Amino acid sequence: MERTFAREVGMLRRGDGEYFEGEGILAITKALLQSGVSYVGGYQGAPVSHLMDVLTSDSKGLMAELGVHTEVCANEAAACAMLAASVNYPIRGAVTWKSTVGTNVASDALSNIASVGVIGGSLIVLGEDYGEGSSIIQERSHAFAMKCSVWLVDPRVNHPRIVDLVEKSFELSEASNTPVMMEFRIRACHVTGRFATKDNRKPEFSMNDPIPEPEYDLDRIALPPSTYLQERMKVEQRFPAAIKFIRENKMNEFFEGDCDDVGIICQGGLYNSVIRGLQQLGLADPFGKSRIPIYCMNVTYPMVPEEVTEFCANKRSVCIVEEGFPDYLEQALNATLRKADLNTTIVGKDVFPKAGEYQSEVMMNGLAKFVEGAVPKGIDLAPVAAVTKAVADNKAYAAELLGAPIPKRPPGFCTGCPERPVFSALKLVQQDPEIGKMHISADIGCHTFSTLPPFNMGNTVTGYGLGLASSAGVKDTLKGHTISIMGDGGFWHNGLSTGITGAVYNKHDNLLIVMANGYSSATGQQQLPSSTAGGLRPPDTVVPIENALKGVGVKWIKKQYTYKVGRMRNLIKEALTSSEKGLKVIIAEAECQIAKQRREKPIAAKLLKSGKRVVRTRFGVDEDTCTGDHSCIRLSGCPSLSVKPNPDPLRKDPVASVLTSCVGCGLCGEVSDAAVLCPSFFKAEIVQNPGVIDTIAHRMRAAVISMFQGKLDTREPAASQSIQPDTKVAAE
Repeated sequence: MERTFAREVGMLRRGDGEYFEGEGILAITKALLQSGVSYVGGYQGAPVSHLMDVLTSDSKGLMAELGVHTEVCANEAAACAMLAASVNYPIRGAVTWKSTVGTNVASDALSNIASVGVIGGSLIVLGEDYGEGSSIIQERSHAFAMKCSVWLVDPRVNHPRIVDLVEKSFELSEASNTPVMMEFRIRACHVTGRFATKDNRKPEFSMNDPIPEPEYDLDRIALPPSTYLQERMKVEQRFPAAIKFIRENKMNEFFEGDCDDVGIICQGGLYNSVIRGLQQLGLADPFGKSRIPIYCMNVTYPMVPEEVTEFCANKRSVCIVEEGFPDYLEQALNATLRKADLNTTIVGKDVFPKAGEYQSEVMMNGLAKFVEGAVPKGIDLAPVAAVTKAVADNKAYAAELLGAPIPKRPPGFCTGCPERPVFSALKLVQQDPEIGKMHISADIGCHTFSTLPPFNMGNTVTGYGLGLASSAGVKDTLKGHTISIMGDGGFWHNGLSTGITGAVYNKHDNLLIVMANGYSSATGQQQLPSSTAGGLRPPDTVVPIENALKGVGVKWIKKQYTYKVGRMRNLIKEALTSSEKGLKVIIAEAECQIAKQRREKPIAAKLLKSGKRVVRTRFGVDEDTCTGDHSCIRLSGCPSLSVKPNPDPLRKDPVASVLTSCVGCGLCGEVSDAAVLCPSFFKAEIVQNPGVIDTIAHRMRAAVISMFQGKLDTREPAASQSIQPDTKVAAE
């Protein structure tokens, strides 16, 4: 986990007459418990990882009391399949994953469950990861909702409203016998808010009160001819029932304004951005009161025709604010109004960008264009134009001062990341004339950063756990070697079945490197079946990766500690030049450095506080030895490696320097050794709360060094580092 939620978990117990304060994703968690869920499952992924972290780790006691079954699923398909519990039985359940890539994986199960329908309320909490803060391909969940005929809720970002809509979504699901998707953007998940709580509901059926006996109904099987009837029920019964429930329960919201000849329709998740844009233009007050009427669509699919026509009936022009493309809502809105014989002008993608996140400036400019074109009664356009002009002038002035575009800051490997040494080794291998350049099938995960400088490795990225499968078409048609990369997260997600089993069956003769850092790291260090670090898992629950590989028939399996760059380089070359046929797998093992630091730093702090001896490892560069070549930086890319002015007035090239962010992983020295670079790196052990032996050893070293340096004063430390009180440094 990224962090503990002990304080928030305590608030999950609050009931009537109390209040909850916390992040949006935790408000959703509380709403699930207030709705009486029997089970919750999911696959971690930003921005909804916290939901599973809290339910399966921090709040196990509370879940046991309520009888709620929680489960971290192997992938999104497994999570979606859990909803089958609500197909035959009147029990409520929720599952969660990162969309849209997660919905891609879950789509098979989703289609079948959506076809059959549900008896118990079923909610799918989606982390809608669209925009500049996203880490995935730029798609939207709306298409999946339309394809499967499941309802899509996009709640206005307001804690009380979010909680209310979670509870209403379960009721909507039951009223229409259909699963409901609820999407939350990154900001909605992490915004902090407050709401009045209710008592948690114990589900009617749960782990504590099991279902008396199983039920069987052939009509609830996705098998012809039942599927033909299910399709008719979607259209003739479920869809009208959903429209009726949404309208009667006022899940969408109308906000009045004095300029009632025009209006704005927006997705619920964009409502706050719309209000902010209107505030900047002087068309809304600080409390969110807009001069232009707004229809906030908290349910974006299905669209409610009666509400749309009611809002647009007496308006000359309406702006639809819909993020992303295709413009599903704009098309549906135009079709609905034309069928109702309303001639209201619809403005959408002609004033807003077709693609990209509607950030503050984009929203403001789009709304300004709409207002200037529609000319609403009672609005002076001069101040609106003045605001947009001032913003444009400020941007131009800032660009002039900078003199050049701001450099891009792409993401990269963390300091001390155990995956970086593997790519350093790969760079060194490619310098071997016997190997040369190679095609690298990359994968989703932290290791995807290898596609960026300084490594620039990774010819394709096609999906989570698909690194090996994606090499199938190129391995025999490309001269040279093909290597595939896969993380241990991707390995367990679907890489074992999709890539490795297929490669063994089809007798692939190429190399797979599994980055085994011990966690599903990119989503917050969640545990995997093979996780062992920290002693958090009972040994009998750990499934070693090599056992799984042997189980599907892989013969050539080697393990290597990643920080030993020279050994890793030699092992990769051995695999590529081996005469042995078949898939070869290198398990590159070393714990994620962030997870390791999070575990070890509190322990060190506690020891220091109690006055006990603590030793930290750091690396440095001998300025006199450094040649200024900087090959070490180009081969490792460590963020802790930088440059500084050369202290020698006769040399102009800056020398390498190790910043204080160094965690002592040793990669810089390993790379220098493996690549036969200058021996300028040294390792220093920083001893805090030193003992008598440490003090004597330090004085002896200082005396010897001073003697060789010709110094008389042996009290000065020899190492060119700032030393804290009660701290000794031993360098080698």
